[in-house]
Amino acid sequence: MIEMNDNLNKQFYNYLWAYILVALSGCLGNVVDGIIVGNLINEDGVSAIIISKPINQFIFTLHLLINAGAGMLVAYALGKDDLGKARSLFTRAFMLSMGLGVLLAVVGGILMPQQTARMLCKNGLILPLASDYLQILLLGNPAFILMWGLSTMVGVDGSPKLVSLAVIIDNVANLFLDIVFIQWCGWGIAGSSAATVVGHLIGIAILLSHWWKPASLHSFLSTRPARLSLSFSNDEEGILQSWKHIISQGAPLAIASISLTLLLLSANNIVQGTLGRTGIFAFAVCMNLLQVYNLFLSGTCQTLQSLGAIQVGKGDADGLRQVLNKAMRFITIAMAVTCLFVWIFPTAIVRLFGTNDPAFINESNHALRVFALSFIPFCYIYVLMIIYKLYHHHHIALFISFALSLTVIPVLWVMSKWQPDYLWYSYLIAYLIEGGAIWLLHRATHADFKLRSHQSHA
Repeated sequence: MIEMNDNLNKQFYNYLWAYILVALSGCLGNVVDGIIVGNLINEDGVSAIIISKPINQFIFTLHLLINAGAGMLVAYALGKDDLGKARSLFTRAFMLSMGLGVLLAVVGGILMPQQTARMLCKNGLILPLASDYLQILLLGNPAFILMWGLSTMVGVDGSPKLVSLAVIIDNVANLFLDIVFIQWCGWGIAGSSAATVVGHLIGIAILLSHWWKPASLHSFLSTRPARLSLSFSNDEEGILQSWKHIISQGAPLAIASISLTLLLLSANNIVQGTLGRTGIFAFAVCMNLLQVYNLFLSGTCQTLQSLGAIQVGKGDADGLRQVLNKAMRFITIAMAVTCLFVWIFPTAIVRLFGTNDPAFINESNHALRVFALSFIPFCYIYVLMIIYKLYHHHHIALFISFALSLTVIPVLWVMSKWQPDYLWYSYLIAYLIEGGAIWLLHRATHADFKLRSHQSHA
C-alpha cells in the first residue's frame, strides 16, 4: 500500500506541475504577445487582438466540448486497460475536432472573413487590422484544436512532461516569430496571427513524438510508451453514439467557458457605466489577478480530470480519494498564499500596470482585496464541478457550469443600481449564493461521493 501511495503521489505531482507549466506558458505568451504587437504596430493592433478574442474563445470552447469530455472517457478506459475502447474514443474525438476545425476554416476564413470581422468590430480604424488578424486565425484554427486536443490526450496517455515541453516551445516560437513576421517580413498584424498558428504547428510536431519518440527524448522525459493510437475498427458503440457521449461529457466545461465569456462582456459594460475609467482600470487589474489563480486552478483541474478519471476507470475508490485530497490541499494552500500576498502588497501589484494616479491606486487596492477573497469560493466551486463529474453526478456539474458565471450577472446589475459603492462585492456575494444553491441541490438529489462498481465501467 505504501508503494502504491508513493507511486500515486509521484504521478499526481508529475501531472500537476506539468499542467501548471502549461498554464503559465500560455498566460505569459498571451501577455507578451500583446506587448510585442503594441510596440511593433500600435495600440489599434492590441485592440484588434482583443476584439478577436471571442473567436479564439469559441474555438477553445469547441475543444473543451470535444476533447475535455473525450479525455475523461479515454482515461476511464485506460484505467480499465480497455485499450480498444480508449483508441476508438481517441479516434472519434480526433475526427470530430478536425471536421469542425476545417468547417470553421472554410466558412470563416475563406467564405466570410469580412463579415466575421464586421460582426465583432464597429470601429473603422481598427476593422482592417481585425480583419487581417481574424482571417489567418480562422484559416489556422484546425491547428488550435489539434494542439489543444493532442495536449489533452498525450497527458492522459501518461506523458504530461511532453505536453508542457510542447506548449512552452509553442509559445516561445510564437513570440520569436511575432518579431520575424511583423518586423522583418513586414506582414503587419497578420504576422502575429500567423506566428500563433506556426507556433501551434511546432507544438503539434513535438506532441506527435509521443508516438514516434527518439530514444534520447524518451529518456529525458521518462515517459511510458504510447497506448493510444488511431483505430477505425468497429466497436459496440456507433460513431454517432460515441460523439453524443463525448459531447455530453464535455458539456459542463464548455458551458462554463461560454458563461465566463458572457460574464466578462456584461461586467465590462456594468463596471464602466457605474465606476467609469477608474473602475474599469481596477477591474482589468483584478482580471489579471484571476490569471494567477487560474494557473493553480487549471493545473489542479486538469490533474483531477486525467489522474482522477484513471482511478475511476480502475474502480479504485481509495486512489481517487487520495487524488482529491491532494488536489484540495494544493489549491487551498495556493489560494491562501496568493490572497495573503494581495492583501499585503496591493499597491505594488497596481503599479505594475503603469499608474501612479492616487485615485486609480486607491480604487484598485480596494477592488484587489475584495477580489482576492472572491476568487477563493470561485476556485472551490470550479474544482467541485470536476469532482461531481468524476462521481458521475452530471446534473450537478451541469448546474455549476451554468451558475458559475451567470449567477454573477444579476448580482452585478442589482448592486450597480442600488449599492454602487459595494459593486466589487458582487462576485463574492454571487459565489456564496451559488455555494448555498449547490448544497441544497446536493441534499435534494441525495448525491454522494461514493464510487460504485458501475461507474468504473462508464
